[in-house]
Amino acid sequence: MLRALSRCHDPVVRLLAPRNTVLIETVRGRKSRTDPKAKSKLGRIKTPPPVDPVEMVVLKERFTEYNLILRALRLEFKEQVLRKKYEDEVGSAAEERTKREAEEHRSLMAWNDAENLRLRQIREQRVRKETEAAELKRREAVLLRQQELEDYIKEKERQILQLQEEAKDFITIDNLDERIEEALDNPKNFNFAIDREGRVVKRTAIQ
Repeated sequence: MLRALSRCHDPVVRLLAPRNTVLIETVRGRKSRTDPKAKSKLGRIKTPPPVDPVEMVVLKERFTEYNLILRALRLEFKEQVLRKKYEDEVGSAAEERTKREAEEHRSLMAWNDAENLRLRQIREQRVRKETEAAELKRREAVLLRQQELEDYIKEKERQILQLQEEAKDFITIDNLDERIEEALDNPKNFNFAIDREGRVVKRTAIQ
């Protein structure tokens, strides 16, 4: 019956059809849900079009930014509407609340300034103590270096005096003959053997 109705003209079908009948109009060139797949398309595999990764990243960033902007605009408009509605409903109470918040803000700012001043004084005192301690440490280091320098000078002076005392026994041009005669008069034999304790155990006679 549906095929017969589809072959007829639209006005005739509408006139002959009863009032409670549901008319289904067929569209030319389209298949119904029960029609099988075309034979020419049985082996076709649908592949999605290639997507450029760079373009995908750019689009994703723009889409995210677009959503954030829209969300911010929605929240801004919503806040404006709610504020206007609240002001219209509350009226003088909103003005009193604004004054109370302003007074509370001023008191909190005054407390904040006082707290900042107190912390500043504490910080300045701590910095002053640290500076004094650093200066004292620097002075102690200077005194220590001076003491080390004085000790070094004294040690060098002692070594110089000792060297001067030892220089009296040095062989020079002036006492060369005297030292030769003294060595000949007092011969020394260094050809000897010692034990582990450093005692001489054997000595060769001077020839």
